[in-house]
Amino acid sequence: LLSIGVRAETRLAQTAGLKIGEMRGICVDEYLQTSHEHIYAVGDAIEFPHPITGKPWLNFLAGPANRQARIVADNMVLGNRLKYEGSVGTSIAKVFDITVASTGLPAKRLKQMEIPYLSATIHSGSHAGYYPGSRQMDIKITFSPSDGRLYGAQIVGYEGVDTRINQYALAIKTGATVDDLTRLEHAYAPPFSSAKDPVAISGYVAGNILAGKMTPLYWRELEQADTTKVILVDVRTADEYALGTIGGAVNIPLDDLRERIGEIPTDVPVWLFCGVGLRGYLASNILKANGYRDVRNLIGGLKTYRAATAKPVAPADFDTAADSHSSEAAVHYNHSCETSVCEGGKTVVRVDACGIQCPGPILKMKQAMDGLAPGEQLEVRATDAAFPRDAEAWCRTTGNRFLGRHSESGVYIAMIEKTTPCAVEASKPQQGDSGKTLILFSDDLDKVLATFVLANGAAATGRKVSIFFTFWGLNAIKKTNRPKVTKDFFGRMFSWMLPSDSTRLALSKMNMMGMGAKMMRYLMRKKGVDSLEELRQQAVDNGVEFIACQMSMDVMGVRREELLDNVTVGGVATYMERAEKANVNLFI
Repeated sequence: LLSIGVRAETRLAQTAGLKIGEMRGICVDEYLQTSHEHIYAVGDAIEFPHPITGKPWLNFLAGPANRQARIVADNMVLGNRLKYEGSVGTSIAKVFDITVASTGLPAKRLKQMEIPYLSATIHSGSHAGYYPGSRQMDIKITFSPSDGRLYGAQIVGYEGVDTRINQYALAIKTGATVDDLTRLEHAYAPPFSSAKDPVAISGYVAGNILAGKMTPLYWRELEQADTTKVILVDVRTADEYALGTIGGAVNIPLDDLRERIGEIPTDVPVWLFCGVGLRGYLASNILKANGYRDVRNLIGGLKTYRAATAKPVAPADFDTAADSHSSEAAVHYNHSCETSVCEGGKTVVRVDACGIQCPGPILKMKQAMDGLAPGEQLEVRATDAAFPRDAEAWCRTTGNRFLGRHSESGVYIAMIEKTTPCAVEASKPQQGDSGKTLILFSDDLDKVLATFVLANGAAATGRKVSIFFTFWGLNAIKKTNRPKVTKDFFGRMFSWMLPSDSTRLALSKMNMMGMGAKMMRYLMRKKGVDSLEELRQQAVDNGVEFIACQMSMDVMGVRREELLDNVTVGGVATYMERAEKANVNLFI
């Protein structure tokens, strides 16, 4: 889908000799009167000064157009009495189950217009977290660094977005400051909001920045910085740190900071971060109270940084519409790590494996399954994109019943039912199983050639053949003309050091700075041997399954868009399920 944009249709106005402005819209004054005193104009075709910048702009929105029409009707009947105040451009849209909204001027536009600004980003629940159904809401506001006047707001969330964006819009139109956001009186009850509404929280965060209580660190600054010249401190818990952090960061949990403050030098800048920014703010206060001067906190925390620097990639074979499942015992998730309910005559255990990388979700799933009785069901939620496929493969291997999978707002959900020991026994590989699996670990040209030769030979017998590409083997299935993708520092470093695609692979012996590989390809052509790329395409045509290891992709900074279109993404369980049904397993 391409959103090209629109242009104002002004041919009638031009034919009538009306003045056209610099934005190619019809010029009107504050009474919405054109250059001809008896002609007024409203709607998408007019240009009018923006309330913040004072510069003319076009505003293609129905709400302001209706207001303009009422003003013009009164002015034509009663004389020019009502003035139009202008629009700040408040819009909202539904993108599948996500709601996105914007009002005023975002950071990018302010930067283009060279207007000084600051911004604050928060991640808050749509209502009180202890009341079921609270959904994440991400808010970014822009404001003046001198007087705190609110410039703009953007929200991405699932519920309550419309009410909040309208509050921001009114604040911007009335010239309110971020401090005024904290004075807004919100109707509070746990199903609708928290005692401190997200709008108020954004005002408090912005106020802390203006008052100097916190020095912000923005994700672009961190991404582009030389982190060897600062000390980067992750103040989350050790368990959170173990699930992934920013490269080069040391872990000093907030609760341990006072006891371990001696581990942080005072003569270098200290950059702090946590999950969403709150603990980083508290940690910065502790350090400043103990004499640290150059302390900054990552705005929006690790959640914002990861979202901004990594492009999400959906599995190639994951179709949420086709895979949506309504099980016999519908369940509703709450935030407990593991809970049990009895619905529709079935006991359902819910497990949260979000934030854990492969093989963590599978291991957590197995632990939960071990404690179930036959007939009981398990609902597992994970953020690892390869998990649903791994879970299905694990069920085929173990004989448990895979009920279905679907996704909700970036969370992948699998439903499983534990079967009887007899069913498990029946699922074990039989003598007739004769598939072939290969693990390609190397990116040496000769070893990759051998892999595809063996795969094509096996596929020619009509057997099921799967190649599991892991670590360096991923270089064999990269596209020659790869799209540009956003990567973090380590991802870019791997890209610089690794072969860009299969045409750059080297020989394991006698490579001679690349001459050996060229000689090998020359001899293959001379003797009529298919090239590596031709052998690879033959494997695709013969139905050989290409599986890229999700964990290897994450570690080496390889994005799904860089790989061949026919490649699917899987994990350990996906390979093991195929290996158990194969009578040949090769590691190359």
